[in-house]
Amino acid sequence: MELYETPSRQLDKFIDEKLQPNSVYLEQLSHAVHTICEFLRDNCFAGTSSPRTRVLKVVKGGSAGKGTALKKSSDADLVVFLDCFKNYKDQEEKRTEIIHEIRSRLVECQQQKRFEVEFEVNSWSKPRVLSFQLSSRTLSESVTFDVLPAYDALHHLVSGYKVSPTVYIQLIQQCSQGGEFSTCFTELQRDFIISRPTKVKSLIRLVKHWYKEYIRPHKKALRDGEALPPKYALELLTVYAWEWGSGEAKFSMAEAFRTVLELLKQYEKLCVYWTVNYDFENATLNNYLSQQLSKRPVILDPADPTNVVGKGSRWDVVAKEAANCCRQQCCLRGDGMAVQPWDVPVRQDLPKGQGAKTGVRAHWDKRDD
Repeated sequence: MELYETPSRQLDKFIDEKLQPNSVYLEQLSHAVHTICEFLRDNCFAGTSSPRTRVLKVVKGGSAGKGTALKKSSDADLVVFLDCFKNYKDQEEKRTEIIHEIRSRLVECQQQKRFEVEFEVNSWSKPRVLSFQLSSRTLSESVTFDVLPAYDALHHLVSGYKVSPTVYIQLIQQCSQGGEFSTCFTELQRDFIISRPTKVKSLIRLVKHWYKEYIRPHKKALRDGEALPPKYALELLTVYAWEWGSGEAKFSMAEAFRTVLELLKQYEKLCVYWTVNYDFENATLNNYLSQQLSKRPVILDPADPTNVVGKGSRWDVVAKEAANCCRQQCCLRGDGMAVQPWDVPVRQDLPKGQGAKTGVRAHWDKRDD
């Protein structure tokens, strides 16, 4: 049964049976990720000339890292932090060279029959990511990888401590395009999602499935230069809907899903941000954030203040399909009436006066009907 034909009371069952990966799949995915991580750490730069590039760490991002992978959707983002990147400029200038080196080493491993790789055609003269599919005798299906070299901007950060404003001030000063260096903050992006209750991750799976099945097909109708909002934008909006609508580990999946759809319908008013990694206390960040949040719609990456997720995208396409979804069985009660969304605001006003300094939560306007 497809999502739109699924009764709202059966959404949890739909997720468990159709979207939740089984233990065999997760074990195979974990093995595939381990294989590539081991290759990147131990073999990738072993034969390079002195001074040898050293891998500081490999961080698993994407759905595999966040614990929100869909069944039969094998993909993993691996961010490789390298010692040859001393700052953001180094990452920008040396990234292409590193990607070519990783690619050539993967080809060598393939020739040694260690595994099979099929590279995605990349038309960019200076690619930012190496995409390929991995196949081996231990995998029942291939796994898609995106490998992204990055500068270790958080090298000083001790787990559990807030990021120093200096890190973000440096980012703002060196970043000419919003989100250009978001990969440097992959750990924070991952932790923001992975720390949520299991059912919230199930809700994210449901929203991602809806995006894949009902939003992505609209891509073919877009003009050149147009793009749909990324899945990450909807992930963040899903977390936001849960935080302000419930905040509990147990909740109604139908009401939660309906709330996300309601927010998407009102995308033009969205102003969503978090202060878990950066806030308004520093004057430089305060001024910058005020500018970032002055336009609508805005969903600000909780890990990277330069990244307005989905900026310039065709949110109207998503909003139209969200309205359509609200009329389907998955959003209707047994008596045919619409499932009611949680009372979640669409915008957050900027802190005023002492609010930002004392950590007082900003005022939230009621959702406009």
